Amino acid sequence: MASPLESLQSLGRALMLPIAVLPVAGLLLRLGQPDLLNIAFVAAAGQAIFANLGLLFAAGVAVGLARDNNGAAGLAGVVCFLIAVEGAQTLLHVPPEALMGMTGDAVALATAAFKEKAVAKLSVPIGILSGVIGGQFYNRFSNIKLPEYLAFFGGRRFVPIVAGLAGLGLAALVGFSYEAVNSAVDGASRAIIGSGELGMFVYGVLNRALIVTGLHHILNNIAWFIVGDYHGATGDLNRFFAGDPSAGVFMAGFFPVMMFGLPAACLAMYRAAPAKRRKAVGGMLASMALTTFLTGVTEPIEFTFMFLAPALYALHAVLTGLSFIVMGLLDVKLGFGFSAGFFDYFLNYGKATRPLLLIPVGLAYFAVYYGLFRWAIVRFDLKTPGREAEGEAVAAPMAGAGGGRGGDFVAALGGPKNLVGVDACTTRLRLILADPKAVDEAALKRLGSRGMVRPSEKALQVVLGPVADQVAGEIRAAVARGPATPPAEAADPGPWLKALGGSGNVLMAGAASNRLWLDLAAKDLVDRAALTALGARAIVDPSAGSLQLLLASDAAALAEGIRGR
Repeated sequence: MASPLESLQSLGRALMLPIAVLPVAGLLLRLGQPDLLNIAFVAAAGQAIFANLGLLFAAGVAVGLARDNNGAAGLAGVVCFLIAVEGAQTLLHVPPEALMGMTGDAVALATAAFKEKAVAKLSVPIGILSGVIGGQFYNRFSNIKLPEYLAFFGGRRFVPIVAGLAGLGLAALVGFSYEAVNSAVDGASRAIIGSGELGMFVYGVLNRALIVTGLHHILNNIAWFIVGDYHGATGDLNRFFAGDPSAGVFMAGFFPVMMFGLPAACLAMYRAAPAKRRKAVGGMLASMALTTFLTGVTEPIEFTFMFLAPALYALHAVLTGLSFIVMGLLDVKLGFGFSAGFFDYFLNYGKATRPLLLIPVGLAYFAVYYGLFRWAIVRFDLKTPGREAEGEAVAAPMAGAGGGRGGDFVAALGGPKNLVGVDACTTRLRLILADPKAVDEAALKRLGSRGMVRPSEKALQVVLGPVADQVAGEIRAAVARGPATPPAEAADPGPWLKALGGSGNVLMAGAASNRLWLDLAAKDLVDRAALTALGARAIVDPSAGSLQLLLASDAAALAEGIRGR
């Protein structure tokens, strides 16, 4: 059974699937506004996403939690959500003052509008709960067997049915306890927003501190999609795009850190490396700095020093909290659809409050981060990129991994049988392993790992950056293909060289798949009958001085042997 921490991490990962839709929604919504392109249908397309966040969370969370990300789980989540929302509306009580002065059809229309708006305030929490129900029910019931006369409804088809029944229970819970739930959510929202700069500081610190476990996604969802209410739009992010002038406080504090602070940390690590090794690490550090500046993806940088210098990372968390205080005191409110990078800053500049103040605050943060990181690295001799010991051994390449990048990762992770579960969030592989000791950490580092987290005995998270989801797909594909066919034993190049007219006659040799290509000094010295006897299936003469042999197996080993002679 999964530990509570593993379950929360799975939820945090699943929440990122629907959130991944928000960048395009924010882009369309902004581009369609009158101050930009002024195209109403483009703005409406973006608003459609924000208006249906609950439905997106129901489908996305369910698929994210399902053991094989099956679409049947998403359907179950949607069924549960729709039944819960529509069922809850029928149970709501409409206060008389909301219908005062209305008669006839106006009463019915006002009643329906009141109920729809009331339930919409809880649509994201209902969507998340529906997604959890859909995903967990899929894992529990997708293989269920029913009596033969009901067999059609067994297996995956049973999941949406039972999720619908759960939706009825959720509808009753929301409908009969709406007043209490709504009061509790409103009270918590007012308390969080009313906590002022202290609350923002705690949020910023916890957000960075929880990154190591991945639980910061849950914290962010509360702040961005639940806290506060503006004409039915809930959450700091949702309210920001709905035009709430008070929204953006839970996002503004990230911009100085992500656009300025962490790139400065990369510069400090580069400058702290010995001059002769800066070229080797400069490209990697520059890439990470540009990524966080443009997009706000920070984990590849943070994991370069998170475990190397925990005190430095703690300072980074405190500086993030202080950034929220500074931006709050300056009344700066910024928003994003994805993260606090330049792209979102530029696109949402027109909706922000006092956005130009980010520049001086950001420059100050650049100086603070650079100075602190440079001092700490030198003072405590931290082994940041480029400062590793000169004699530190480099692990040998993996033997027989094959299968491209996915196959290489499978080999580094201990082989297909060691992979119990393979998934990913925005920047990390999230793995469940049969034997964690079988993992080759050096090989993972060569493949691009920026760091590893072991949240439980069997769980492993590998920080890769934005390519994590693609790599997870390649790993699953490599596992589905099965183990790579072991390479055939290299043929003895001696007889081949003799048939080719001797080693002096071969000017160059190479291979592409099972085709061996050769540049020769004199083609008339080639014994074609001998080549056929050795296993050449076809002999091609593409030009006067070249020859190509089609072999029955991979030609790379033979080409290497010939070059070695």
